[in-house]
Amino acid sequence: MTARYSIFSLLRNALSYHENWPAAWRSPEPKASYDVVIVGGGGHGLATAYYLAKEHKITNVAVLERGWLGGGNTGRNTTIVRSNYLWDESAALYEHALKLWETMSQELNYNVMFSQRGVLNLAHNQHDLRELSRRVNANRLNDVDSELLDARQVKEFCPIIDLRANGRYPVLGATLQRRGGTARHDAVAWGYARAADALGVDIIQECPVTGFRISNGRIQAVETGKGAIEAKKVALCVAGHTSVLAELAGFRLPIHSVPLQALVSEPVKPVIDCVVMSNAIHAYVSQSDKGELVIGAGTDKFIGYGQRGSLPVTEETLGAVCELFPMFRRMRMMRQWGGTVDTCPDASPIVSKTPVEGLYVNGGWGTGGFKSTPGSGWVYAHTIAEDRPHPLNEAFDMNRFVTGYLIDEHGAAAVAH
Repeated sequence: MTARYSIFSLLRNALSYHENWPAAWRSPEPKASYDVVIVGGGGHGLATAYYLAKEHKITNVAVLERGWLGGGNTGRNTTIVRSNYLWDESAALYEHALKLWETMSQELNYNVMFSQRGVLNLAHNQHDLRELSRRVNANRLNDVDSELLDARQVKEFCPIIDLRANGRYPVLGATLQRRGGTARHDAVAWGYARAADALGVDIIQECPVTGFRISNGRIQAVETGKGAIEAKKVALCVAGHTSVLAELAGFRLPIHSVPLQALVSEPVKPVIDCVVMSNAIHAYVSQSDKGELVIGAGTDKFIGYGQRGSLPVTEETLGAVCELFPMFRRMRMMRQWGGTVDTCPDASPIVSKTPVEGLYVNGGWGTGGFKSTPGSGWVYAHTIAEDRPHPLNEAFDMNRFVTGYLIDEHGAAAVAH
């Protein structure tokens, strides 16, 4: 009876263009004041709001999004999840995120389509092999699953790869993190939004932030397109525009933003059931549930905030992909796009208090943003609620650029360097 009712309900609502479907979350007008205002309605901002409400019982929270939820980098990435970073601090944070990924669908009661299909990182020369071997050993010391494969094992795990790659990019080996994989980016945003809303968080879309009211070194209010909103605490979570909002608040961050490109093919039957990454040639490939090849490319060589692709980067990326996977040569690309990644000099993020009391910043993730989503939101919520960092993000304080205690993840942070 329940199944029949569900089918008839689905058909009825489909014919009415879903007009009677209840909204997954409310769309309230902003209140005059909140305990916490989170600027940015992507995965990190929504996860932060959820964990503030769930873990710290702070529910008088507003999430401000200038457009629509997940319309920024959350919806413009290649959805790869992994935790095989080199340094202890990074490995701990990303591994915590990966463990949250593994239970996220049950936690949120929302299918985020997390698929632990395995992530390969290729080695094309002896230097790559030595670097990957070093990373595997570091991962194992931190209880992060990681394996070093030779060329034969790479071929067994991903049969369609060409080990010769026409001599330009020979595959000598790879690392494999079997627990890594992909997830559905918009489902992550929607799942956290629905769960946060159910706990009392206000999610306010079409609400751009234009400035801040600061008095005696402390945040007082956020200026928005819908008027001023007072707040005891304000948390920035705006991905590629972190440095822009920091400047509005009166301080500078060691962050630069560049367009990172990606493209997607026509759908085909399943041909690749893992993620294949090559940092050396700035290309990585996976296949979506719809059958599309999702291809990540490199960054533009200039600072910018564009969300579109460019032909030189696309041509270079596809040339490399076709040499690694000759069977892809006849496939047609359907669309290309860009996302704005903000990157720190050491290719590690900032999750920190700022010089303005009551103002916090979460940014500079480079290409690590999507994979870190649950872990980032979890530690950021702790930092905001307790006004001090959690041990997992203590090393990612912005003052490390003064002390010199950097976390150099250029080798493990993919293409955003």
